[in-house]
Amino acid sequence: MSERELAAAAGLPAMATRREPPASRRDPQGRLCVDYRAVIALAAPLFANSAVQAALNLTDTWFIGRISTDATAAIGAIYWLVLGAVFLIGGVGMGVQTMVAQHFGAGRLHEAARALWTGLWVSLALAPLFVLLAFAGSAILRPFALAPAIEGYALEYWFPRLLGAPLGVMLWAVAGFFNGIGRTRVTLLLMGLVALLNVPLNELFMFRLGWGVAGAAWATNVALALGVLFALALFFARSVRQDFASTRHWQPDLARSAALLALGLPIGVAIAADVLGAALFQIMQVQLGPVDGAATQIVMMLTSLAFMPAVGIGMAGTTLVGQSIGAGDRDWAARVGNATIRLSVAYMSVVGVLIAAAGPWLIPLFVARDDPHFAATVALATTIVWIAAIYQALDALHLGSSFCLRGAGDTRFPAAALLLLSWGVFVPLAHSLTFAPGQAWIEGVPLAGLGAIGGWIAITVYITLLGVTLFARWRSGAWRRIRL
Repeated sequence: MSERELAAAAGLPAMATRREPPASRRDPQGRLCVDYRAVIALAAPLFANSAVQAALNLTDTWFIGRISTDATAAIGAIYWLVLGAVFLIGGVGMGVQTMVAQHFGAGRLHEAARALWTGLWVSLALAPLFVLLAFAGSAILRPFALAPAIEGYALEYWFPRLLGAPLGVMLWAVAGFFNGIGRTRVTLLLMGLVALLNVPLNELFMFRLGWGVAGAAWATNVALALGVLFALALFFARSVRQDFASTRHWQPDLARSAALLALGLPIGVAIAADVLGAALFQIMQVQLGPVDGAATQIVMMLTSLAFMPAVGIGMAGTTLVGQSIGAGDRDWAARVGNATIRLSVAYMSVVGVLIAAAGPWLIPLFVARDDPHFAATVALATTIVWIAAIYQALDALHLGSSFCLRGAGDTRFPAAALLLLSWGVFVPLAHSLTFAPGQAWIEGVPLAGLGAIGGWIAITVYITLLGVTLFARWRSGAWRRIRL
């Protein structure tokens, strides 16, 4: 496939003849405007891909819910810790998209392929750290003093999931290559394959082989391994090989690896700061009891129907901003970035309200009706989901801004903002609003005792501050001075 055909597949004009910026059109007066149809065309496969990931999360929650409420609460306790560990070490896989987008925008196709190879080598180099974390699960969970049954389930999932984490980083790297060149449909194909494989593998490992909660982790690992093999087959296909020389630039390069680490590690730190803060938040809810823990986990998974597709819109923003900067047009990068932020806010606001309205019908699907905590869990989750609707609208501002900053290579400021607000505001506020005296991790501080509702108020305050901060950073234009 030629470069012209590659661009056409992405809904963009070919590099050799492109005179207009990506996702642009002329109005009847000849003025350059953002073509929202082109933005949506690029984002749609990523949007659908993220929706597939949300469905995958819900599928796992449904399978685990067949075991017990304790098992669901355990995954609630461990879910964000696992993601935080994966992102902290493996965020470099996400930096591949920014590098590829800027190289592609500048017409440096071979450098785009080198960026992916660099991502793969760095992913392999980081694998021993994941192995160490896999064996450290018990020590990591011990300070939280979870109920023995819940901690047992959590550790069953933690060990195999961390062993397989490098596979996820490698898949992010390959997906980042195809996203960066605008071939977002390939990413949808890859992630859709992983999600489809995960369903029968869950049934096989969890119930047919009797591996229980650990089977859910092994199902994910096997699905990711097959996804990586398929992704590499596409990268080595003749159509990509001809234009990008994808098989010729595989040699490790320390300088490129260092550059990717400098770009990608702050991405990982930023996401890890956020999700590890969310992990502590969710552990707080689990410590209140299985009702608060399960209700929070169910609402988190439901709201992923808004969050995950918005990530797809944000990733389109990363590509369009990166390609515009690679082509030397930072003014257009600002305009197209603003457009993707508006789309994110509109989508998450509408879907957040729709999910909340449908809560009384959706939530009971994720709790076994013969479970003794069924009524209490459904009632609490039905209340929390309305707070989550407000949270979603504000989270969209954070997501849209952070992905556009990522496309510009501005990754250190978001990391610093997330660290400060997550650990300086969110975690202590969640602690104070969630626990009553006698329940808290730290006594002698103000405690409101609002339970899970208090925790959700805290996360809404945090995301409001974060969204406003990152949007202000984007609007300031400080990213215009960054050169990769």
